[in-house]
Amino acid sequence: MAVANKTYNNIIYTLARLGEQHNQIESVSVGDIYSINLEKHQKFPLLHINPVNVTTGDSELVYNFQVFIMDLVSEKDNWKTHQAQQLTKLIDNKDNQQQVLNQALEISTDLISMLRHSMHQSLNGVNDINDAIYFTEGQYTIEPFEERFDNLMAGWVFNLGVRVMNDFDACNMPVTREGAGY
Repeated sequence: MAVANKTYNNIIYTLARLGEQHNQIESVSVGDIYSINLEKHQKFPLLHINPVNVTTGDSELVYNFQVFIMDLVSEKDNWKTHQAQQLTKLIDNKDNQQQVLNQALEISTDLISMLRHSMHQSLNGVNDINDAIYFTEGQYTIEPFEERFDNLMAGWVFNLGVRVMNDFDACNMPVTREGAGY
């Protein structure tokens, strides 16, 4: 059976679908990090997929991305959560940044898990974790970030390599055989 090579569009669509399936993610975007619409009318939390590069192996491609999970930080006077109220020496927070970072980190690990061993992206709609066509492996460093634009954003970013099979078939390329060394 021939390998069904997966394209860049297939990978982006799959990552976007995983984001859409996650109940906490409100929006998904793709492209350069500076192309994100950071206006308040954008729905958050946001999954942003930033393409980095593609590496080749003998029979595979690895699509590499920076993945951002981010949300708006709400600024309020004396912002406290139930957990923070139980700590008597905790300095009063003026925002919910800790809660934003907590939720975004949970979403980040969920996405990694969905690609490592998940029925959410298996072939033919069969809920079989052994039937997945997109893989990721290895260890991840998930880094927090905070950026102030017109509003305060916080979240986590990590590098994600999506591994797919590729047969590098030279027989079915859209090239003219004349003068191509045949």
